[in-house]
Amino acid sequence: MLNNWFVMPTCLPLVIRRCHSCASDRFRPNGKFRVNANHKLLDAWLLALCTACGETTKLTVFERTHVRSVRPELLDRMHDNNPALAAELLQDAAVRSRNHVALDWDGAWRLDTGGTEHLDREVIDVAVRFAARIPVRPARLIAEGCGLSRGEVGRLITEGKLVSAVRLSGKVSGDFTFTLKR
Repeated sequence: MLNNWFVMPTCLPLVIRRCHSCASDRFRPNGKFRVNANHKLLDAWLLALCTACGETTKLTVFERTHVRSVRPELLDRMHDNNPALAAELLQDAAVRSRNHVALDWDGAWRLDTGGTEHLDREVIDVAVRFAARIPVRPARLIAEGCGLSRGEVGRLITEGKLVSAVRLSGKVSGDFTFTLKR
């Protein structure tokens, strides 16, 4: 029987960027936006606060964009400071690239295994689904979901008792399946 595990975000990830006021390199996005109009041109930023000093940084969403080329729903969501929109924009590779930032997902996600009744079986087939593109090591997910140490997961991989179509030693951010034979 196939078990479904879900990796879900619990909050917005930290933004990795150097603070101009202090030595910190982490900013916490709070889901607030700033939109500025200059005649028929719009600028929009996602705001984030430094975790150490509280200094505000702006992540450019778009700049000098003609007002007619911006969807009204998007503009409404920005004016409403929609946190779901902030999460979508942080996931957007173009926004991250434009602002030269990366994301730190430590402590911003959780694993939902649906219970522990599957742990006593000889063979466990699991499909891991991601609600957002969260880069996580599969060995860490398996260790957490099965109540094993990471060393024991590594031993199971080496012995061929833990198999998957994806490489279990790196990071993944997309759905995958694995089989554990005890």
